[in-house]
Amino acid sequence: MTQPAPTEPTSERKRGRKVLTALLAVVVAAALGTGGWLLWGGGGENGAQSDKPQAADGQGPLDVRETVEKQPPGTVGEMAFRFSVDDMAPGEHVEMPGMWATDRILAKGINKTLVGMRIGTDIAPGEEEWRLGLDGPICGYTRHVTGDHRTAVLFRANDREEDAFCNQVAFVDLDDGRLVWEDRFSYSVAGPGPGFATGSSSQDRPSVTLTHDTVAVTWGGGTVGYDMEEGESRWATKATAPCQDMGAAGGRALLIRQMCWSTDESVPDTSWQHVTYKVRKVDPATGRTQWTYSAAKGIRDLSVPSTDPAVLAVAGGDTEITDLLSLDDKGRNRATISLRNGAYVADCAYTDYLVIDDCPTIAVGAGQVFIRSKDQMEKQISNWIIGFDLATGNTTKKFDSGAGSLLQPLRMSGDQLLALRLSDDHIAPNTLVALDPATDEEIPYLYFGLPAEGEPLTLSNENDIVVQDGRIFFGAKSANGPSGDKKKQWTYLVLGIGSSAAGKP
Repeated sequence: MTQPAPTEPTSERKRGRKVLTALLAVVVAAALGTGGWLLWGGGGENGAQSDKPQAADGQGPLDVRETVEKQPPGTVGEMAFRFSVDDMAPGEHVEMPGMWATDRILAKGINKTLVGMRIGTDIAPGEEEWRLGLDGPICGYTRHVTGDHRTAVLFRANDREEDAFCNQVAFVDLDDGRLVWEDRFSYSVAGPGPGFATGSSSQDRPSVTLTHDTVAVTWGGGTVGYDMEEGESRWATKATAPCQDMGAAGGRALLIRQMCWSTDESVPDTSWQHVTYKVRKVDPATGRTQWTYSAAKGIRDLSVPSTDPAVLAVAGGDTEITDLLSLDDKGRNRATISLRNGAYVADCAYTDYLVIDDCPTIAVGAGQVFIRSKDQMEKQISNWIIGFDLATGNTTKKFDSGAGSLLQPLRMSGDQLLALRLSDDHIAPNTLVALDPATDEEIPYLYFGLPAEGEPLTLSNENDIVVQDGRIFFGAKSANGPSGDKKKQWTYLVLGIGSSAAGKP
């Protein structure tokens, strides 16, 4: 299939397509049209090939990547990447599940297509490095990436039937868009039991994640563990009624979340009181259960911010996260960390895709878990990041945002915490910082501004925020066309910021 032809560029667009070497204010002034990329469907053409990069220090190509960021050569941030659109139709809605970055590629899911774009450019149709068309829409993904830049997504059987099952997995190379392998897995009907679906459109939501040398898929009625290299089913487990495998968390270890349905007929099937949760630690090589943790009755939801050390985020009696639970290496409760009726805030992603280990403002490392406080509004807006000891649940470190800004944890970088400081007045710059729990030091990595249209991308519960190889990226999880009588609007989909001194002598 040939590439879709790009629209004829104007002189402004030609200028906008040059490598982004100017500072942010200059770059934002450039005009760029994108001519209909949202309509791209199938295909599967791959772009330029390149030698595979080395995996991160101390990690092999089959490990899940844990990049330790280095301090950039300069702290002045400039636009390093931009992906935008200005021709969406009124009322149009486009799903954009998943965003991943390597040293040279920013990859994004768009409906039924994965697109890889070269960092350092403005992107217009026909200028992507690669695109990989799938048979149907993407219906699941993992935020994890291997040491050699591969990841996994789930997709539907086809895009012609509204109720097509989400029952296919693809393992993809993010550097060149190559489909390494794909497979079809089982599916089960939604409801209190792991039985197979037989044509019903109400399907249990499957989940995919990565751990060492293993791609794990849960599908309600069980879990399948695939060999990363060949895509062969290494093991499969079946859920036993009344419990179902509903979500897999990866990284350093593999934890499977189970939802268990009550057999009490006095409790309605639709009630949250009908469900309890278990978490199983699974050997990724064999599928054997190593331990099982049973959550207390009354928990309304459960996510897994970290698998090793094991940390669970639970909603106890409410739909919001109320407690963090630290488990030991036998799956026993070490400490319970209360969010104190909203005094502290912990967020996990709640979308149509079952990603139970995507908790964008909970970071675990250095024997602690870091979350943010509730926003303080007395005089000037402010907050702080607080650390809790995983062994005791006691508070450890506190990092203040300062007046007129808000801090939010992003992820660990070795034993340091990467955090984003957002300016409230939109005049002072935003800052990517590294916080050192051992010394209480705050190290500025990048100072940067964002165009007004790009500021909504900083909302972590609605967008993806990725720090990788000295850059920070903000990406939308979905896009909507203009509303009302507006025929056209500029919509930023991904913005990337890097150091203005990068690559300069």
